[in-house]
Amino acid sequence: MSDDTHARPLASTVTIREMGIDDVAAVFHLGERLFTAKKWPNLYRSWDAHDVMTIVASHNAFCLVAVSNESVVGFALGSSLEKRGSAWRYGYLEWIGVDSSMNGQGIGKRLLNRLTERFIKYGARMMLVDTDMENQAAIQFFKAHGFGNAAPHVYMSRNLTAHPDYVRKKSKPEDTQATVQRQRRPIRVPDAEIAIPEANSA
Repeated sequence: MSDDTHARPLASTVTIREMGIDDVAAVFHLGERLFTAKKWPNLYRSWDAHDVMTIVASHNAFCLVAVSNESVVGFALGSSLEKRGSAWRYGYLEWIGVDSSMNGQGIGKRLLNRLTERFIKYGARMMLVDTDMENQAAIQFFKAHGFGNAAPHVYMSRNLTAHPDYVRKKSKPEDTQATVQRQRRPIRVPDAEIAIPEANSA
């Protein structure tokens, strides 16, 4: 047995609790290690500290962390969705991740189960999740826990460095760039980014 394996904390020492603002940095940095540009470029581009803060601030009851020895070793970030004119409520699992050193100990399952319980208490009748089409481990994990009705999702990108506006911006003084940086992104509206079935088809 290697030293790393010997030092790995046991799942029995891991607790699941509601995420707080003080956990944001640890969760974000764990996500950076999991969603790398080389392995998961689309997840890497979407993983953003401001988004993490926004989800926690707006849907704190659906944000959980797995903690071992006061260190965050996993997280599940969810949000609630309601559609006007529909009696249905939805729980949306936006992100879930577990430190690779803790794989195979059921921490992801515990996070998912705890979040599911909270969605049910909230009154959700359906739970939604999405992931990269190439992430077969995640897809099999979700299927094993009752998710189905998979639908293809297309990610596309566009390189803007050759766009005339980008070229002009790069040639202007730094104050232009500072102005852009001061414009914070608007808070994400989840139901504008994901197709939700109508009540009669859910």
